[in-house]
Amino acid sequence: MLNNSGAPSKRSRLETHMNLEIIFLSLFLVALCTVVSVCAAVWLRRHRDELDYLPFYRRKDFSEDEEENYNYHGWGLEIIFTFLMSVIVFQIMIPISLYISMELVRVGQAYFMIRDAEMYDESSDTRFQCRALNINEDLGQIKYVFSDKTGTLTENKMEFQCASIWGVDYNGGKATSQDQKDGYFVQADGQVLRPKMVVKTDPELLQFVRNGKETKEGSYVHDFFLALAACNTIVPIIVDTPDPTLKLIDYQGESPDEQALVYAAAAYGFMLIERTSGHIVIDIQGERKRFNVLGLHEFDSDRKRMSVILGFPNQSVKVFVKGADTTMFSVIDRSLNTSIIRATEGHLQSYSSIGLRTLVIGMRELSTSEFEEWHSAFEVASTALMGRARLLRKIASNIESNLCILGASGIEDKLQQGVPEAIESLRTAGIKVWVLTGDKQETAISIGYSSKLLTSKMTQVIVNSNSKESCRKSLEDAIIMSKKLTTMSGTTNETGRTLGSGSTPVALIIDGTSLVYILDSELEERLFELACNCSVVLCCRVAPLQKAGIVSLVKKRTSDMTLAIGDGANDVSMIQMADVGVGISGQEGRQAVMASDFAMGQFRFLVPLLFVHGHWNYQRMGYMILYNFYRNAVFVLVLFWYVLFTCFTLTTAINEWSSVLYSVIYTSVPTIVVGILDKDLSRLTLLKHPQLYGAGHRDECYNKTLFWITMLDTLYQSVVVFFIPLLAYWGSTIDASSIGDLWTLAVVILVNLHLAMDVIQWNWITHAAIWGSIIATFICVIIIDAIPSLVGYW
Repeated sequence: MLNNSGAPSKRSRLETHMNLEIIFLSLFLVALCTVVSVCAAVWLRRHRDELDYLPFYRRKDFSEDEEENYNYHGWGLEIIFTFLMSVIVFQIMIPISLYISMELVRVGQAYFMIRDAEMYDESSDTRFQCRALNINEDLGQIKYVFSDKTGTLTENKMEFQCASIWGVDYNGGKATSQDQKDGYFVQADGQVLRPKMVVKTDPELLQFVRNGKETKEGSYVHDFFLALAACNTIVPIIVDTPDPTLKLIDYQGESPDEQALVYAAAAYGFMLIERTSGHIVIDIQGERKRFNVLGLHEFDSDRKRMSVILGFPNQSVKVFVKGADTTMFSVIDRSLNTSIIRATEGHLQSYSSIGLRTLVIGMRELSTSEFEEWHSAFEVASTALMGRARLLRKIASNIESNLCILGASGIEDKLQQGVPEAIESLRTAGIKVWVLTGDKQETAISIGYSSKLLTSKMTQVIVNSNSKESCRKSLEDAIIMSKKLTTMSGTTNETGRTLGSGSTPVALIIDGTSLVYILDSELEERLFELACNCSVVLCCRVAPLQKAGIVSLVKKRTSDMTLAIGDGANDVSMIQMADVGVGISGQEGRQAVMASDFAMGQFRFLVPLLFVHGHWNYQRMGYMILYNFYRNAVFVLVLFWYVLFTCFTLTTAINEWSSVLYSVIYTSVPTIVVGILDKDLSRLTLLKHPQLYGAGHRDECYNKTLFWITMLDTLYQSVVVFFIPLLAYWGSTIDASSIGDLWTLAVVILVNLHLAMDVIQWNWITHAAIWGSIIATFICVIIIDAIPSLVGYW
């Protein structure tokens, strides 16, 4: 909830540019009306002596005995009325219908995106969700992708792999024992209790847990697993099975890491049976023990650790702490067991280098005075009305100090299917991928290699600093180095690709501590400069708000489109900050999905979403906007050319009903159908050649040049469509309404044929829409001419 600042209002880039063009069209409309009213003024001045008896413009009424003026308001007012009348006649120039058409097209596009089987995730039975209907076309112009790691690139299904306890590495390398096939279980009251999930165990450690209770090392192993079972917020739930004598324990909690650790503790004989707010019951090797939970300091993103204070049956009190190595080593008493600490650090290094998520476990015994001092401070802080979180954090920091290290755990979080290929495709398309994770640096680098984000050819630039000055120096050195590498190769890595055989791509790896000093300071500019020279940016140990800060850093300094993708509540601020936010409906609840613009089941679906639907949506919407401007302008200019031949009186040859129906019936349906269904390239082609996505980066489908070319084309076409019928009937007795019908049909046939020539993929719906609109126009014109009360009857 704290990360959720309320969903910002997002508007697509194409629509923002279109609004500028509509301002141009408004000015053009004003110019047309001004031309007409000025010409009308000149005409009135030149014919002021003939106004009384000119046919069609008689100022005097001679039918009665007394002469009187018709609706003639004098020279000045006539000009104003001419201007206002011309605004009414030419107002079709401002495409109000375009906004409605765009909304309908987006709904149609969203329908096909949701129905796309390529973006359906069978494992979780989740379809693609389109939660924002006004930014579909932005998916075709993404330049930066900011991704979370856990649950986004990985499955977020944690498996306990290995542990380092009291300096000894138990990595489960040897064959697992036979009796462990079904996992650990306990028997009580004629019933068998077994954990729901079976965990792979290390036979040597298993043996040691069972037999080495009395040794000093055995006591540390005992405390280690007790910490895993107790230091969490997991709730055990007993589940019935078809066998009445067998019950399963399902451990439920908010964090998959915690679940993995509790299942691991259970596999080694420390089974959490019951938890209430005041106590926990743990079955230790078949013997049930009850511990009083005297206090719990939950995990927070500042401390990056959690602790529990347990009262033992023998009246002693111990605090158990588990957390990230960066924060745990700062609270461990280094004077105790230096060799153990060093060994544990070495094991942590090896665990994280193979991509495991690591946690360090520590503990210490509290004296009666220490416990009482903590307890009174905790009571005061818990009931404080102001600044409660800050007070609790301070008390937690006081108690979580001078710890004795117990060991560390290694948990595996497997990569999602298709992630390496997806990242490779994104980078080939010229999209820069930044991974922002709360994990340890080595873990992040390892996942970076396995996901093909990092390659062996890349030069890694690592920024780990503990002060502002060292940050400044690291950044400046890194900038010089990255420039050297890119100039040596003679290329700039703007596209995120390696161009030329000698080019050396650069990967920037930066940690959360450095970002504290960089974000919101003058060093932001230097970081951005460095990031621009890098193909890949990997940020480790970052807090949720830092993720949003990094997205904001790029958004403020470049006009490129950004997309953020994440699966948990800690990604919400990043998702909302980016131009396009994508939520992954994974293991961590619905917060990311609720805050997102689009939601899907797996990271790999990002490739069809951007390359296929993004490209199509952008190309269709860009064409549709230009076509709408074109079709409206042709019609308005035909009306304008006619005004020049009627003494600027704003009488129209084209029936008012036809003017109204032009945007509603005559030309609207084909636009919408083409906007939803047309495809310039097939799905296979777009996926096979990610470089085609660059069309969106270069604004190929909608830009100022195209707008002005369209307007010139409109001018030429309107002249042809107006003057050919006019000159063909010049010497005839045809009346205005008849030639007006001819102009109506000519314009409708022209703009629909123009659309037909631009359609790339035909199907029966497109045929029905385009040719059906022309037929509908003929029918409507005949019906309008058959109404006696209208001008041009029969």
